Amino acid sequence: MLRIARSLAGFVAFLAIWEVAGRGLHLPEYILPVPSMIAAGIGAKWRSLLTAAAFTAQPMVLGFALAAVLGIAIALGIAFSRTIQGIAYPLLVFLQIVPKIAVAPLFIIWFGFGLTPKVLLVFLLSFFPVVVAAITAFRSIEPEILEMARATGAGRMRTFRMVQLPHALPALFGGLKVAAALAATAAVVAEFVASDRGLGYLLMEYNGNLDTRMSFAAIFVLSAMGLALYGLVELAERFAIPWHVSRRRDAGDVPAL
Repeated sequence: MLRIARSLAGFVAFLAIWEVAGRGLHLPEYILPVPSMIAAGIGAKWRSLLTAAAFTAQPMVLGFALAAVLGIAIALGIAFSRTIQGIAYPLLVFLQIVPKIAVAPLFIIWFGFGLTPKVLLVFLLSFFPVVVAAITAFRSIEPEILEMARATGAGRMRTFRMVQLPHALPALFGGLKVAAALAATAAVVAEFVASDRGLGYLLMEYNGNLDTRMSFAAIFVLSAMGLALYGLVELAERFAIPWHVSRRRDAGDVPAL
């Protein structure tokens, strides 16, 4: 609770400084609206923002879930097979280097204007952090620890379940949190390319009308969605690895650095 209170205090302090500086400098609303104006815009058009957020949340969540499942599965193959590593890893690096915005119009041609191209774009942007973190996590365990586990008579699956997987979880959750932060950005970028609904569509409409206040309102809602997804991943991490030093330090059981 203390950690949450500190985080909220930081957000409130940032918004207060923004409010005071904006009013003190007499900045026009079309340049930089103050938080109170943005909050009033959200209150005035909360129905349309909520509807758009629900539409944007679909590809964001589905693409992130697909990236997490396939990313971990492929990382397992690469981490435990030199053959798969030699074939798949260079291809993954190449796909990551390819600009996703350049590929997005092709998705529209191939799959139309529905949900599928948006999910695929979110998947592509969120996939690589999960794969890299998972590969590093599964391959970072010391060989001596594996030998000791095998010396106790543990088989391959039991060794993976009791030793390798717990050892990999902290780094794996780090990759999932990076992917969660990228998922909201990917979802709105996908709507920039081709969509008649969603927060991305509203952002383009507000920018076209020079309605900076509502543009910031849409950005705030989108940021809250990304923060919510990130928080869900962190909550899952808290329940999955309560024994890890990072979690025990947050709980106050380990002295801070």
